[in-house]
Amino acid sequence: MEHLFIVNPVAGGKDNTDRIYALALSAFAQSKESFELYRTVGPHDAEAKVRQIAETGVNTRIYACGGDGTFNECVNGAAGCETIALAPVPIGTGNDFCRMFGAESSLYLDFPSLLHGTTHKIDLISVNGRYSACICSVGVDARVGTNVHNYTSLPFCSGGGAYIASAVVELLKGITRPMKLTCGDFLYNGEVTLCCVCNGRFYGGGFNPSPDAMPDDGILDIYFVRNMNLLQVATAIGKYAKGRADEFPQYITHLKGDRITIEFAEEDVINADGETIRANKADIRLVPQALNLILPEGLTFFSH
Repeated sequence: MEHLFIVNPVAGGKDNTDRIYALALSAFAQSKESFELYRTVGPHDAEAKVRQIAETGVNTRIYACGGDGTFNECVNGAAGCETIALAPVPIGTGNDFCRMFGAESSLYLDFPSLLHGTTHKIDLISVNGRYSACICSVGVDARVGTNVHNYTSLPFCSGGGAYIASAVVELLKGITRPMKLTCGDFLYNGEVTLCCVCNGRFYGGGFNPSPDAMPDDGILDIYFVRNMNLLQVATAIGKYAKGRADEFPQYITHLKGDRITIEFAEEDVINADGETIRANKADIRLVPQALNLILPEGLTFFSH
């Protein structure tokens, strides 16, 4: 078994390469196995590295050290590969995939627990051929996520603050866009505030629209928000962020399924775990059991 730590040196606004190396060195001190560390040099470098390893057919555990973007790149390199197992090491800005595990998310920073962990197959979302482990969205929240990094360097805008700043700016620009949504027998053609497709539970720096979503149950939770004005958004957004969207059936429709197609009047932004995809159409579908996720020793989330 090979072990590789892929470190994004700009994740979270700080180079953690030395820290990761020291933690890995300590964890492997009493192990007969060894590890390597790879420091990424730019966008999609992590994905290319993982895909290169996947093509060798060597059983490898890969630890994606960064935020959701780094993990997303590694997911896209590892999707469907039986010889690769992947773990997020949350040292980035959002770390929304790990938020799903609650207090147990700290185990993904406990390297001995990772070293002795097991693996578990989870589903992925495919959106126009790209993969997402947690949540895909279109609409105002996707535009917020696309522009969030414009605000991370501002005072008081680290972590979730950057998402709030981006949200305020986008809301002032205008909330809705015309879209056509098709999900099974459900069809809607009109103004849309947002559509959120959930395999996991968190996105946008801590928004939790789908508190019961499980990334291994073969089901996507889909929240479709119709035309809303600024006052209505202000009324509903706090509860939507806390998983209480069902309290607003007049605005928000909760669907379940394994596929949804969204067509835009013109090219728009699709958010896939922080990755920005620009297209005139989003073909979003569930890909069951497509990723081997490393579960740190002591993680009980999937046994509930």
